[in-house]
Amino acid sequence: MALAGPARAEPLRLVAFGDSLTAGLGLPAKEAFPARLQAALKARGHDVVIENAGVSGDTTAAGLARLDWSIPDGTQGVILELGANDALRGLDPGLAEKALDEMLARLKARGIPVLLAGMLAPPNMGAAYKQRFDALYPALAAKYGVPLYPFFLDGVAGQGKLNQADGVHPTAAGVDIIVERMLPAVEAWLATLKG
Repeated sequence: MALAGPARAEPLRLVAFGDSLTAGLGLPAKEAFPARLQAALKARGHDVVIENAGVSGDTTAAGLARLDWSIPDGTQGVILELGANDALRGLDPGLAEKALDEMLARLKARGIPVLLAGMLAPPNMGAAYKQRFDALYPALAAKYGVPLYPFFLDGVAGQGKLNQADGVHPTAAGVDIIVERMLPAVEAWLATLKG
């Protein structure tokens, strides 16, 4: 029996893998980054489903520990956002780099493309720490040939009205700014996935 109408392609299955900034700490699920990014992409004609694999409090080491079971088979792309908790806790940037390197290696081995969302260390960690930490994202993006969105919180970090009372986690309006600023990088990345 023939099916009526043209066959519909499956949506592109993506996973946003990160910490509380991805999970949407303090926000309803529909206002978290993955949901808002999915809505923005759909509004621009992209058929995507973005799974929220954010876990509040995760460091890069914790992310690495759950990577394999958090990214299901059939995933066609991962937005990797981790490192903020490492920087806030002053953990050795070398450890964050090692964990992110291993995540990128594992995803590459599985044939899953990655968009790396960078993080910047807060200035109060000191210039030497900040220099080491901030440099690890561009270095890893170059090593693995993956696109880098330099700073996930661009336009939101340090902006009082765009952050919750803790001064760290974006409000719904802050998430919308992140999505708006990141959209061109995400669309450019999606174009490589569809090709």
